[in-house]
Amino acid sequence: MNKYDVLVVGGGAAGMAAALSAKEAGAKKVLICEREPSPGGILRQCIHNGFGLGYFHEDLTGTEYAHRFISRLENSETEFRGDTTVLEIRPDRTALISSFGCVEEIAFDKCLLATGCRERAIGSLPVSGTRPAGVFSAGTAQKMVNLMGLDVGRRIVILGSGDIGMIMARRFSILGKEVVAMVEKEACLGGLVRNVQNCIEAYNIPVLTRSTVTKIHGRARVEAVTVRDLLSGEEQTIPCDTLIVSVGLIPERELVDGFEELPSWLALCGNCEKVYEIVDSVTVQSEKTAREILSD
Repeated sequence: MNKYDVLVVGGGAAGMAAALSAKEAGAKKVLICEREPSPGGILRQCIHNGFGLGYFHEDLTGTEYAHRFISRLENSETEFRGDTTVLEIRPDRTALISSFGCVEEIAFDKCLLATGCRERAIGSLPVSGTRPAGVFSAGTAQKMVNLMGLDVGRRIVILGSGDIGMIMARRFSILGKEVVAMVEKEACLGGLVRNVQNCIEAYNIPVLTRSTVTKIHGRARVEAVTVRDLLSGEEQTIPCDTLIVSVGLIPERELVDGFEELPSWLALCGNCEKVYEIVDSVTVQSEKTAREILSD
């Protein structure tokens, strides 16, 4: 059985920062397991600026931010395994991992969980109707458009005003799509102020606050959504062919659900610890967490 000083689960911003910090703190054998083929995580699909202002004191795209850490990883003798999923973390400091159809057990001294978040899906909301094509989470749409070059729709309603939703509203507008409305249940838009200004106000995206989507119309493809005013109860049907859902993130930490308390050899990094607004904060927290767990 292979044994490592540190196992890092996840190769996004948090995982890369944690692994590099662990190496700097003296760990000899560090392994990153990442279910995607290459490191970078969500940063790989973020082609917009706004990254690195706090950490690098530069305005970078997400891809540029990721590349700086990927370059450091390549020169750090950190072992990276892509297309690899950690299936189980055990109290005896072993893990079960799977890649290319092979299942393997490894051992480790310390483990840093850097699995990030998953998006809250439309199925978690009280929305009736069928489930036709054309309903995407904001992050999925971002990956499809920016990494895969796919056309997800032409007449778009966005439910929720999370940062990725606002960024995608701008992206769709730049691509010549019609963003019919951003629908938000609160009295004002959420997310970072800069995204409200640079993505919504700058591109004149229509906003319906104190409102929500209650029904999806269409069978093969989305044809319209029903939007209800939460104050008056009045409803309107808005024709569209795409519904983008941006209604929050859920930290992914199911791998440690079996632990009543986290042991001293296991720690959470980045957005699986809590949802951070900016990647710079994720990086700083992950570096600090790695240093602390190596000092025990």
